[in-house]
This record gives sequence, C-alpha cells and structure tokens, in this order.
Amino acid sequence: MTMTNAIHRPDWVPASGHRLRLVGVHFDAVRIEGVLGETVADWLIERTDGDAGPIVCEASWSRWVYFLLAPGVVHTYDWPLGVQRLGGQGERMVTYVGIPALDGNTWPLRWYSEPTATAPYVDAGALLATLTG
Repeated sequence: MTMTNAIHRPDWVPASGHRLRLVGVHFDAVRIEGVLGETVADWLIERTDGDAGPIVCEASWSRWVYFLLAPGVVHTYDWPLGVQRLGGQGERMVTYVGIPALDGNTWPLRWYSEPTATAPYVDAGALLATLTG
C-alpha cells in the first residue's frame, strides 16, 4: 500500500523559512496575480482531487500565485493574457521565485498546494485547460 499524502520534499524546497530558487533550473513557473491566481489554483486543486502539485502564494499587495512546472515546459504552451511565464530557456533575464518550507514560519510565502510524490510539479496541460476551459 502506498501513501499518496506522505510528505514529499524535493531538494529545492528549503527545510525551514524560505529561499530563492532559480527558475528554469529547479522548475519553470506560471505567475498569475491576485484573485484570478487564487481562483485558478482552487479550480486546479478541485480538478486534480487535491493533488495539483506545487503552488506558492505570496502575501503581498498583489498576492502573486506561482504554479511550478517541470523545468523546460513553460515555453511549450501558448498561455492566455494575464499569465506570466517564467522559464530559463532563452530568457534574457535571470528570474528567482521564493519557495517556502513545508512547515514553520514561511511568511510572506505559503503553499497553496504542496508538491507530492504523485505531483512533484503542476501539470502544464491541466493548468492550461483550467485557464481556458
């Protein structure tokens, strides 16, 4: 018997606090602002029966939501307006995303959905379908 809800901490997730991680190396990211980002996260979590993969929310004025995809994936999809894609391949700028630990004080970052063994990354196709469907 396997446990799908067992704690899964990829090496890019810090043991405590939060750390900046380089996009395109550890993961690619799709960034959506505010209520729209939170709504998309809720829909994706519902569509995946609670196993959506890593989604990080930033407690700031704009409340950015980061959907973490497998490295090299973000540029293989056409994302709708309002979605910022962050990936390392061919980018002129180096981009970092703040990643919180799985527990403890991680303010101003928190997990909206944690990585799991069955969903170590957000499925880009499922995210796009959630955004457009």
